[in-house]
Amino acid sequence: MKNYLHIVIVTLFWLSLAGCKKDNITGSADDIPGLGGDTWTQTEIDSWLYDNFTKPYNTDVKYKWSQSELVDVNRFVTPVDEAKVVPIMKCLDSILISPYETVAGADFMRRYLPRFIILFGSAAYEADGTRVQGQAEGEGRILLFELNNFRVKGMVGYLSEDSVGAKRLFHIIEHEFGHTLHGNIMYPVDFKTITGSYTTNWYNYTDGQANEKGFISNYAMSGPDDDFVETLSILLVEGQTSFENLLNTISSEEGKTALAQKAATVRDYMRNAWNIDFATLQKQTRTAIERYTK
Repeated sequence: MKNYLHIVIVTLFWLSLAGCKKDNITGSADDIPGLGGDTWTQTEIDSWLYDNFTKPYNTDVKYKWSQSELVDVNRFVTPVDEAKVVPIMKCLDSILISPYETVAGADFMRRYLPRFIILFGSAAYEADGTRVQGQAEGEGRILLFELNNFRVKGMVGYLSEDSVGAKRLFHIIEHEFGHTLHGNIMYPVDFKTITGSYTTNWYNYTDGQANEKGFISNYAMSGPDDDFVETLSILLVEGQTSFENLLNTISSEEGKTALAQKAATVRDYMRNAWNIDFATLQKQTRTAIERYTK
Protein backbone atom coordinates (compact mmCIF):
# COMPACT_ATOMS: atom_id res chain seq x y z
CA MET A 1 0.00 0.00 0.00
CA LYS A 2 1.21 3.54 -0.57
CA ASN A 3 2.41 5.51 2.41
CA TYR A 4 0.31 8.61 2.13
CA LEU A 5 -3.35 9.45 1.98
CA HIS A 6 -4.37 11.94 -0.63
CA ILE A 7 -7.78 13.54 -0.37
CA VAL A 8 -9.46 15.96 -2.72
CA ILE A 9 -12.36 17.97 -1.47
CA VAL A 10 -13.82 20.04 -4.28
CA THR A 11 -16.33 22.71 -3.33
CA LEU A 12 -18.15 24.54 -6.10
CA PHE A 13 -19.51 28.02 -5.33
CA TRP A 14 -21.93 29.55 -7.88
CA LEU A 15 -21.84 33.32 -7.39
CA SER A 16 -25.23 34.84 -8.13
CA LEU A 17 -24.24 38.46 -7.56
CA ALA A 18 -23.07 40.18 -10.72
CA GLY A 19 -19.80 42.04 -10.57
CA CYS A 20 -18.46 40.15 -7.54
CA LYS A 21 -14.74 40.80 -7.20
CA LYS A 22 -12.01 38.66 -5.68
CA ASP A 23 -11.11 41.42 -3.23
CA ASN A 24 -14.68 41.36 -1.89
CA ILE A 25 -14.17 37.84 -0.48
CA THR A 26 -13.26 37.78 3.19
CA GLY A 27 -12.55 35.10 5.76
CA SER A 28 -10.31 32.08 5.84
CA ALA A 29 -10.62 28.60 4.39
CA ASP A 30 -9.80 27.38 7.88
CA ASP A 31 -13.15 28.75 9.05
CA ILE A 32 -15.43 27.05 6.51
CA PRO A 33 -18.01 25.10 8.56
CA GLY A 34 -17.53 21.36 8.29
CA LEU A 35 -13.99 21.59 6.95
CA GLY A 36 -12.07 21.51 10.20
CA GLY A 37 -12.20 25.15 11.21
CA ASP A 38 -15.29 24.63 13.33
CA THR A 39 -15.77 22.66 16.53
CA TRP A 40 -18.46 20.18 17.47
CA THR A 41 -20.08 18.91 20.60
CA GLN A 42 -18.91 15.44 21.57
CA THR A 43 -21.56 12.78 21.06
CA GLU A 44 -22.21 9.30 22.39
CA ILE A 45 -20.05 8.01 19.53
CA ASP A 46 -17.07 10.02 20.75
CA SER A 47 -17.59 8.86 24.33
CA TRP A 48 -17.83 5.25 23.23
CA LEU A 49 -14.65 5.52 21.14
CA TYR A 50 -12.80 7.11 24.04
CA ASP A 51 -13.89 4.41 26.50
CA ASN A 52 -13.17 1.50 24.15
CA PHE A 53 -10.14 2.64 22.15
CA THR A 54 -8.50 5.84 23.37
CA LYS A 55 -8.48 5.00 27.07
CA PRO A 56 -7.37 1.33 26.92
CA TYR A 57 -5.13 1.49 23.79
CA ASN A 58 -4.19 5.16 23.35
CA THR A 59 -5.73 4.90 19.87
CA ASP A 60 -7.60 7.84 18.37
CA VAL A 61 -10.39 6.82 16.00
CA LYS A 62 -11.08 9.63 13.54
CA TYR A 63 -14.30 9.72 11.56
CA LYS A 64 -15.05 13.44 11.15
CA TRP A 65 -13.53 15.68 8.51
CA SER A 66 -10.24 17.21 9.60
CA GLN A 67 -7.94 19.43 7.51
CA SER A 68 -5.00 18.19 9.54
CA GLU A 69 -5.35 14.79 7.87
CA LEU A 70 -4.65 16.23 4.41
CA VAL A 71 -1.25 15.34 2.97
CA ASP A 72 -1.58 15.73 -0.80
CA VAL A 73 -4.68 16.55 -2.77
CA ASN A 74 -5.34 14.12 -5.60
CA ARG A 75 -7.97 11.73 -4.24
CA PHE A 76 -11.70 12.09 -3.72
CA VAL A 77 -13.17 10.54 -0.56
CA THR A 78 -16.40 11.04 1.35
CA PRO A 79 -16.99 10.93 5.12
CA VAL A 80 -18.15 7.76 6.81
CA ASP A 81 -21.80 7.50 7.83
CA GLU A 82 -21.71 8.14 11.58
CA ALA A 83 -24.26 5.35 12.15
CA LYS A 84 -21.61 2.89 10.89
CA VAL A 85 -18.78 4.02 13.19
CA VAL A 86 -19.57 2.05 16.34
CA PRO A 87 -20.60 -1.17 14.52
CA ILE A 88 -17.39 -1.07 12.46
CA MET A 89 -15.20 -0.54 15.50
CA LYS A 90 -17.02 -3.28 17.44
CA CYS A 91 -16.17 -5.63 14.58
CA LEU A 92 -12.55 -4.51 14.59
CA ASP A 93 -12.41 -5.18 18.32
CA SER A 94 -13.89 -8.66 17.88
CA ILE A 95 -11.96 -9.88 14.86
CA LEU A 96 -8.60 -8.17 15.42
CA ILE A 97 -8.02 -7.03 18.99
CA SER A 98 -9.64 -9.85 20.98
CA PRO A 99 -8.01 -12.76 19.09
CA TYR A 100 -4.53 -11.21 19.37
CA GLU A 101 -5.06 -10.46 23.05
CA THR A 102 -6.16 -14.05 23.64
CA VAL A 103 -2.99 -15.55 22.14
CA ALA A 104 -0.45 -12.79 22.92
CA GLY A 105 -1.75 -11.16 26.11
CA ALA A 106 -3.57 -7.91 26.85
CA ASP A 107 -0.42 -5.79 26.62
CA PHE A 108 0.17 -6.80 23.00
CA MET A 109 -2.53 -4.58 21.53
CA ARG A 110 -1.81 -1.78 24.00
CA ARG A 111 1.63 -1.65 22.46
CA TYR A 112 0.99 -2.39 18.79
CA LEU A 113 -2.49 -1.18 17.89
CA PRO A 114 -1.80 1.90 15.72
CA ARG A 115 -2.20 5.29 17.38
CA PHE A 116 -4.69 6.45 14.76
CA ILE A 117 -7.46 4.58 12.93
CA ILE A 118 -9.08 6.82 10.33
CA LEU A 119 -12.42 5.97 8.73
CA PHE A 120 -13.76 7.05 5.33
CA GLY A 121 -17.08 6.32 3.68
CA SER A 122 -15.96 5.82 0.09
CA ALA A 123 -13.09 4.07 -1.60
CA ALA A 124 -10.08 5.98 -2.87
CA TYR A 125 -8.82 5.36 -6.40
CA GLU A 126 -5.39 5.26 -7.96
CA ALA A 127 -4.62 6.80 -11.36
CA ASP A 128 -4.71 3.30 -12.91
CA GLY A 129 -8.29 2.82 -11.71
CA THR A 130 -7.52 0.39 -8.89
CA ARG A 131 -9.47 0.85 -5.67
CA VAL A 132 -7.76 1.60 -2.35
CA GLN A 133 -9.67 0.05 0.57
CA GLY A 134 -7.03 0.28 3.26
CA GLN A 135 -3.68 1.83 3.97
CA ALA A 136 -1.05 1.51 6.70
CA GLU A 137 1.34 4.38 7.32
CA GLY A 138 4.68 4.29 9.06
CA GLU A 139 3.74 6.93 11.62
CA GLY A 140 1.24 4.59 13.26
CA ARG A 141 -1.93 5.14 11.25
CA ILE A 142 -4.35 2.74 9.60
CA LEU A 143 -6.83 4.17 7.11
CA LEU A 144 -9.98 2.24 6.19
CA PHE A 145 -12.06 3.20 3.15
CA GLU A 146 -15.40 2.25 1.57
CA LEU A 147 -17.15 1.85 4.92
CA ASN A 148 -20.55 3.25 3.98
CA ASN A 149 -21.44 -0.08 2.35
CA PHE A 150 -20.61 -2.00 5.53
CA ARG A 151 -23.31 -4.32 6.91
CA VAL A 152 -23.02 -7.43 9.07
CA LYS A 153 -25.49 -9.88 10.55
CA GLY A 154 -27.70 -8.04 13.03
CA MET A 155 -27.57 -4.67 11.24
CA VAL A 156 -30.69 -3.27 9.60
CA GLY A 157 -30.97 -4.27 5.94
CA TYR A 158 -28.42 -7.09 6.18
CA LEU A 159 -28.57 -9.66 3.36
CA SER A 160 -26.62 -12.90 3.08
CA GLU A 161 -24.53 -11.49 0.22
CA ASP A 162 -23.33 -8.72 2.55
CA SER A 163 -21.07 -11.32 4.16
CA VAL A 164 -18.75 -10.93 1.17
CA GLY A 165 -18.35 -7.20 1.78
CA ALA A 166 -17.93 -7.71 5.53
CA LYS A 167 -15.21 -10.32 5.00
CA ARG A 168 -13.50 -7.95 2.58
CA LEU A 169 -13.27 -5.35 5.34
CA PHE A 170 -12.02 -7.95 7.83
CA HIS A 171 -9.38 -8.94 5.28
CA ILE A 172 -8.30 -5.31 4.89
CA ILE A 173 -8.08 -4.86 8.67
CA GLU A 174 -5.90 -7.96 9.08
CA HIS A 175 -3.81 -6.96 6.04
CA GLU A 176 -3.07 -3.48 7.35
CA PHE A 177 -2.27 -4.73 10.85
CA GLY A 178 0.10 -7.22 9.22
CA HIS A 179 2.05 -4.22 7.91
CA THR A 180 2.27 -2.96 11.49
CA LEU A 181 3.73 -6.29 12.59
CA HIS A 182 6.44 -6.53 9.94
CA GLY A 183 7.16 -2.82 10.39
CA ASN A 184 8.25 -3.69 13.93
CA ILE A 185 9.85 -7.10 13.29
CA MET A 186 10.68 -7.92 9.68
CA TYR A 187 9.63 -11.24 8.20
CA PRO A 188 12.40 -13.59 6.96
CA VAL A 189 14.15 -12.15 3.90
CA ASP A 190 13.96 -15.56 2.19
CA PHE A 191 10.21 -15.01 1.79
CA LYS A 192 10.95 -12.50 -0.98
CA THR A 193 12.61 -15.14 -3.15
CA ILE A 194 10.04 -17.95 -2.88
CA THR A 195 8.36 -16.82 -6.08
CA GLY A 196 9.63 -13.42 -7.18
CA SER A 197 7.77 -12.33 -10.33
CA TYR A 198 6.28 -9.29 -8.61
CA THR A 199 4.57 -6.80 -10.88
CA THR A 200 2.94 -3.37 -10.74
CA ASN A 201 0.37 -4.76 -13.20
CA TRP A 202 -1.02 -7.23 -10.64
CA TYR A 203 -4.59 -6.10 -11.44
CA ASN A 204 -4.30 -7.65 -14.91
CA TYR A 205 -4.33 -11.11 -13.28
CA THR A 206 -7.23 -12.94 -11.70
CA ASP A 207 -6.86 -14.47 -8.26
CA GLY A 208 -6.88 -17.89 -9.92
CA GLN A 209 -4.01 -16.97 -12.23
CA ALA A 210 -2.11 -15.59 -9.25
CA ASN A 211 -2.69 -18.84 -7.33
CA GLU A 212 -1.11 -20.83 -10.15
CA LYS A 213 1.99 -18.67 -9.80
CA GLY A 214 2.18 -19.25 -6.04
CA PHE A 215 0.40 -16.12 -4.76
CA ILE A 216 -2.62 -16.18 -2.46
CA SER A 217 -4.31 -13.32 -4.36
CA ASN A 218 -3.62 -11.12 -7.35
CA TYR A 219 -2.73 -8.19 -5.08
CA ALA A 220 -0.07 -10.35 -3.42
CA MET A 221 1.80 -10.07 -6.73
CA SER A 222 2.34 -6.32 -6.21
CA GLY A 223 5.39 -6.74 -3.96
CA PRO A 224 6.88 -8.90 -1.18
CA ASP A 225 5.47 -6.85 1.72
CA ASP A 226 1.93 -7.10 0.40
CA ASP A 227 2.52 -10.72 -0.56
CA PHE A 228 3.41 -11.47 3.05
CA VAL A 229 0.49 -9.63 4.65
CA GLU A 230 -2.00 -10.91 2.06
CA THR A 231 -0.95 -14.44 2.97
CA LEU A 232 -1.27 -13.66 6.68
CA SER A 233 -4.63 -11.93 6.27
CA ILE A 234 -6.32 -14.52 4.06
CA LEU A 235 -5.11 -17.37 6.25
CA LEU A 236 -6.75 -15.66 9.23
CA VAL A 237 -9.98 -14.54 7.58
CA GLU A 238 -10.68 -17.64 5.48
CA GLY A 239 -9.23 -20.21 7.86
CA GLN A 240 -7.00 -23.26 7.45
CA THR A 241 -9.60 -25.55 5.84
CA SER A 242 -10.33 -22.97 3.14
CA PHE A 243 -6.61 -22.59 2.48
CA GLU A 244 -6.12 -26.34 2.10
CA ASN A 245 -9.06 -26.45 -0.30
CA LEU A 246 -7.43 -23.64 -2.29
CA LEU A 247 -4.20 -25.61 -2.57
CA ASN A 248 -6.16 -28.53 -4.02
CA THR A 249 -7.47 -26.33 -6.85
CA ILE A 250 -4.00 -25.30 -8.03
CA SER A 251 -2.85 -27.39 -11.00
CA SER A 252 0.73 -26.08 -11.01
CA GLU A 253 2.87 -28.08 -8.60
CA GLU A 254 5.36 -25.22 -8.52
CA GLY A 255 2.62 -22.75 -7.57
CA LYS A 256 1.14 -25.07 -4.97
CA THR A 257 4.52 -25.70 -3.36
CA ALA A 258 5.38 -21.99 -3.30
CA LEU A 259 2.08 -21.02 -1.70
CA ALA A 260 2.37 -23.74 0.94
CA GLN A 261 5.91 -22.55 1.70
CA LYS A 262 4.70 -18.98 2.12
CA ALA A 263 1.99 -20.08 4.53
CA ALA A 264 4.55 -22.05 6.54
CA THR A 265 6.83 -18.99 6.67
CA VAL A 266 3.95 -16.88 8.02
CA ARG A 267 3.28 -19.43 10.77
CA ASP A 268 6.97 -19.63 11.68
CA TYR A 269 7.27 -15.84 11.72
CA MET A 270 4.34 -15.46 14.10
CA ARG A 271 5.84 -18.05 16.45
CA ASN A 272 9.47 -16.92 16.29
CA ALA A 273 8.95 -13.16 16.14
CA TRP A 274 5.86 -12.78 18.32
CA ASN A 275 5.54 -16.04 20.28
CA ILE A 276 2.04 -16.47 18.79
CA ASP A 277 0.56 -19.87 18.02
CA PHE A 278 -0.86 -19.18 14.59
CA ALA A 279 -3.33 -22.09 14.57
CA THR A 280 -4.95 -20.74 17.74
CA LEU A 281 -5.06 -17.22 16.31
CA GLN A 282 -6.72 -18.58 13.15
CA LYS A 283 -9.42 -20.35 15.16
CA GLN A 284 -10.09 -17.32 17.35
CA THR A 285 -10.36 -15.04 14.30
CA ARG A 286 -12.60 -17.43 12.36
CA THR A 287 -14.95 -17.84 15.32
CA ALA A 288 -15.31 -14.05 15.60
CA ILE A 289 -15.92 -13.66 11.86
CA GLU A 290 -18.59 -16.35 11.76
CA ARG A 291 -20.59 -14.48 14.40
CA TYR A 292 -20.91 -11.59 11.98
CA THR A 293 -21.40 -13.46 8.70
CA LYS A 294 -23.26 -16.73 9.30
